[in-house]
Amino acid sequence: MSFMENEFSIHKSHQVNTSIDAGQFAGSTELILITDHRTNKCRNRQQIAVNEKNENYCRSYMRKIFRKKTLYKRLPILQWLPKYSRRDAIGDLIAGITVGLTVIPQGLAYSNVAGLPTQFGLYGSFMGCFVYVLLGTCKDSTIGSTAVASLLTYQVAKGIWERAVLLTFLTGFIEIFMSIFRLGFLVDFVSGPVSAGFTSAVAMIVSTSQIKNILGVQSEGSSFLQRWISMLNDIKNIRVNDAILGICCVAMLLGMRTLGKLKIGPKAQDEQNWKHKCVNKILWFMGVMRNAMLVIVCTAVTMYLESQGKHYFKLTGNVPEGLPSIALPPFSIAPRPANETYGVPEVKRETFFEMIENLGYGLIIVPMIAMLENISACKAFAKGKPIDATQELLAVGMANVANSLFQGYRANSGLARSAVNNASGVRTPLANLYIGLVVMLALVYLAKYFYYIPLSVLGAIIISAVIFQVQYHVIKPMWRSKRSDLLLSFLAFMACLVMPLEIGILVAIGVNLLFILYHAARPKIMLETMSVDELKFLKITPDRCLIFPSAEFVRNLILKSGCQSSLPVVIDCTYIYGSDYTAAKVISSIVDDFKSRQHKIIFFNLKPSIAQIFEGLNAQLILCYNVDSLIYELKKLNGYEDNSGNNKITNTIAVIKR
Repeated sequence: MSFMENEFSIHKSHQVNTSIDAGQFAGSTELILITDHRTNKCRNRQQIAVNEKNENYCRSYMRKIFRKKTLYKRLPILQWLPKYSRRDAIGDLIAGITVGLTVIPQGLAYSNVAGLPTQFGLYGSFMGCFVYVLLGTCKDSTIGSTAVASLLTYQVAKGIWERAVLLTFLTGFIEIFMSIFRLGFLVDFVSGPVSAGFTSAVAMIVSTSQIKNILGVQSEGSSFLQRWISMLNDIKNIRVNDAILGICCVAMLLGMRTLGKLKIGPKAQDEQNWKHKCVNKILWFMGVMRNAMLVIVCTAVTMYLESQGKHYFKLTGNVPEGLPSIALPPFSIAPRPANETYGVPEVKRETFFEMIENLGYGLIIVPMIAMLENISACKAFAKGKPIDATQELLAVGMANVANSLFQGYRANSGLARSAVNNASGVRTPLANLYIGLVVMLALVYLAKYFYYIPLSVLGAIIISAVIFQVQYHVIKPMWRSKRSDLLLSFLAFMACLVMPLEIGILVAIGVNLLFILYHAARPKIMLETMSVDELKFLKITPDRCLIFPSAEFVRNLILKSGCQSSLPVVIDCTYIYGSDYTAAKVISSIVDDFKSRQHKIIFFNLKPSIAQIFEGLNAQLILCYNVDSLIYELKKLNGYEDNSGNNKITNTIAVIKR
């Protein structure tokens, strides 16, 4: 490719020498300036300078913020509200009321999972919905209490409502900062196997936490094993009436869930008559509203029994009527004495900094897991459309800050609730407005009736909901695809069961990163003895970037290969797309070692950005970017030059080493 001398090589330029086998010494797709058969540090810098922008970054960033396009992107309501139609309004109204009636019993039940008084589950289920109308991007997503958020709140706040509200406030701001600095990519560090193991463990722990309400026994501890040990120790105090009611409610809920999926008549809707459609709609409605229907029936029966002086079941207790007053979250905790009658432990005085210390790394884990849950819910209904993770972080962060001002605890986007919203025919995020209004009306007008809801009914609602979150269906595909991922998923599952949840997920993520680092530290290296015009050389091809974990491994292999052969060594750098200071030190030592032995080493197709890193330590590299320059260097080694244009490379030996 002699025509490239003193010229720029254009992006994706064609190979001139057609006699070379495909895949051997593929040319770089970067812009490269070549004035002779090698490049040097000065020319690399000149080339990199061509690609750099001289415009001030901060000024450019500020210009991008204050644009109409950015405004529409950060306030998605401006995109769909001008196109809002009557059909959209009807669909959103139906979906909002349907989901709202589902949120009420779930909010009451999830507050028990969080270890908080019953009303806090509803306090965190309306303001977040209002905020999401303005900032949300997914029409199916709803903001409210979830099993994951409730369990993490319990394990971080330890059942103290002041800590739970402050946790909501601070994690909301952390999510806002994450959206500003575009840290949504952090969710990518939680792999699918780790997420599956974590979700399954959450389902098991939440189910275990509600068995105490069904059996009427005491349950203490923060981990799965601790709770089971505590319940088994208190099994002699089981409440038979609560146990029978709870088991019957679980069976009814599962049966109604199955009933809601039944379809009668032809499968194609066009072939169904009005009777088929009517019956199918009734069955679907019964399946969707099963929680609310069960709560209404059981509450009515309990109210009648209580009026007759028959106290068969353990009840929810008093729920304050009306909406919570708006106020900043508590930044300190006043001491409260224990109440043995209601099983309320003593609460000691805490300052703001002591509260922060007690929340600990939950301030980091909770936003990370919340982001994973929210993005998963959005992706489930995206239908192939891209998800704006940055905007979702902003929306959920603002929603939780708003929740904390009304004494609500942590709220996320729940997959099950979003599925109900989707099945109800939601059209836009405005359905969240009606969900919030339904919850507010319940707090104002129905709070006095919540007293009569049996705790075993709320426990049955949670168990029947989370039991389907156990990710057993991923076992078979993982076994067929990559068995080490199955091991990782099992490790995450067991770690989250045995340890506190936030520690278990950190351990699982850490082990997953170790797997990644191991693969980065042991790249595949291809060693080939090749010849061109009867000139032999040893070609070494790493298959990935050269960074600090793999630097010593590659160094030892190159030095060992160089010592065993007197042939010149050519390192094919086509796949080295990244490097660092440690690797640069290693390359410098390799070059010095070869130079001391008067053994030639050539770097072929090394990207200019990587060459700049290597030459930053004054390493004198021999760089070649085409076959002619490579032949030129090999000819120089033998003391003569060859102007032949037909240079064919043949592969004589190929050995793959790890």
